[in-house]
Amino acid sequence: MNGWPSFWRDLLEQMPLILAGLGQTLQLTVLVSMTGLLGGVGVFYLTLSRQRLVRRCTQGYISFFIGMPLIVLLFLMYYGLPQWGLRVSPFWVAVLGFTLNVAAYNAAYLTSAYNGLDQAELEAARSQGFSHRQVFGLVTLPQVLRLSVPALTNQAILNLKDSTVAFLIQYTEFFARMQELAATNFQFFKAYLLAAMVYLALVSVIVLAARAVEKRVAIPGVHR
Repeated sequence: MNGWPSFWRDLLEQMPLILAGLGQTLQLTVLVSMTGLLGGVGVFYLTLSRQRLVRRCTQGYISFFIGMPLIVLLFLMYYGLPQWGLRVSPFWVAVLGFTLNVAAYNAAYLTSAYNGLDQAELEAARSQGFSHRQVFGLVTLPQVLRLSVPALTNQAILNLKDSTVAFLIQYTEFFARMQELAATNFQFFKAYLLAAMVYLALVSVIVLAARAVEKRVAIPGVHR
């Protein structure tokens, strides 16, 4: 337990900055989870396009961003865009980079759920005169979203954990502030242990919320 009193003293001194960093982490996580979901729905819609070229380009987008490491994408945007005369703040670089990445993963999750739907039901909707857009909005999307809750929850958790790489592009989120705390007293184990506990608590909140949502939107007769 040697060193804990000094660690807690330094922690209290830097608490305002640490709480601000935690707020930055939550802001980034919530925002990219929302934009990533909306983007994923848009990309998923394009995968169902009647135009073969659109479907191929969309699949290429999904494959490209799933295959590219997130940190490479962030570095490419943060250090590369200024060379083209585009200067973007670290926060918006993180939002854009995460959104492109998360949208690809979410589109893949929704596509997997779509492949498990009863195609006869979709054909029945079309035979009733529903347009392609109406079938998607009224029949396809509600079902794939309900079936994809576990996968989308896992992605939200990944968004929270992946936010720790944002400090590499000068975005001062929670983990960056904990590193600053550790650097002041060289008690890295204590700082990182506390950070791990905070992330674990946040993940637990997401899991509990997701379970409540999953129970609420569960399709009767379907067990997953």
